[in-house]
Amino acid sequence: MKRLINQQPSKAGKWLLGALPFILILLVYLVASNERLAVNPNDKLMPSFEAFGHAIHTMAFEPSKRTGDYLLWADTLASLQRLGIGVGISALISLVVGILIGIIPLLRASFAPVVTVISLVPPLAILPILFIIFGLGEVAKITLIVLGITPFLIRDVQLRVMALPEELIIKAQTLGASTWQLIVRVVLPQVLPKLIDAVRLSLGAAWLFLIAAEAISATEGLGYRLFLVRRYLAMDVILPYVLWITLLAFLTDYLLRRLSLYAFPWQQTEGGAK
Repeated sequence: MKRLINQQPSKAGKWLLGALPFILILLVYLVASNERLAVNPNDKLMPSFEAFGHAIHTMAFEPSKRTGDYLLWADTLASLQRLGIGVGISALISLVVGILIGIIPLLRASFAPVVTVISLVPPLAILPILFIIFGLGEVAKITLIVLGITPFLIRDVQLRVMALPEELIIKAQTLGASTWQLIVRVVLPQVLPKLIDAVRLSLGAAWLFLIAAEAISATEGLGYRLFLVRRYLAMDVILPYVLWITLLAFLTDYLLRRLSLYAFPWQQTEGGAK
């Protein structure tokens, strides 16, 4: 008798098993929504799918009477720009600082404790300080993302560098490599794919900081729209926006994974190819 732990689903079975929880969630929501609307047709807590469709059409395909913009796309563009700049700056800083404190013991002794302490500071707690220093514009929002995920990325890169085989470092020095050559030709190619993995893991936190900043001070953006329509209990807008943010996060993670596979095809995880 084949044990359960040794049974592997087919490709079609994986798709079916993966889709099953989502189908069940939709069915549960549909039943609960129908029951609530049967009691109170004006219920806003669990709108019907028809209400979702109408709200999505209004936000995505009808220009705003106030601004003339298609709100869903304008919000998406604003949020993705902030997220892209913030994550890009964080990745660049983390790559440079993480490699330096990982490979040079003197720098590690000086800066690693500071990075550790900064990583323990709740980023949302310093959001008011950022607004005071940088104002209510884009800089404060982007800075929150940078401060929120950079310490984590730096520590991850540092650990990846320190985990490189010691014989690899010694062999490069034996062949006459300087510190700069060692970093560029040995450390950097090993760390870059790991950095992409770390960025993928930090995307959830980056979205959290972005939405928090937009909710407090913004005139457009996905987080701004969510907290604007909550005043009217507009669940027909809130839930599609939440699902849209989830889809954007999933697509971003997928694109980063594909980038890693394309740029570093030799890189494999412990369990095999990515």
